[in-house]
Amino acid sequence: MIYKLLPTTEWDDARAAGTFTGSAVDRQDGFLHLSAGDQVVETARRHFTGATGLTLLSVEEERLGDALRWEPSRGGQLFPHLYGPLPVAAVAAAQALPVDTPAAEAVAALLG
Repeated sequence: MIYKLLPTTEWDDARAAGTFTGSAVDRQDGFLHLSAGDQVVETARRHFTGATGLTLLSVEEERLGDALRWEPSRGGQLFPHLYGPLPVAAVAAAQALPVDTPAAEAVAALLG
């Protein structure tokens, strides 16, 4: 399982469209930024501190095919990058984060 943290409004739009084409940063970089299970808490801490109204997507990586690539990023770690839209059908679960809990803590609690 790999993960995507995004504003709930973007997830709502993706569900209506059937695919998620990325946030502004994703589109600027040319791929969707995803995280492995051991990376997603730090991703939340670095990029979503103070943000509210977030949803954590659990994505079945085997459903993404060749568009998914593992590439070096933060500190040389390999991160999953999706070169194409994320099909809603590849999302196994979407969990809204509590608004009264910092994103990193909420993600850690959800993933146990």
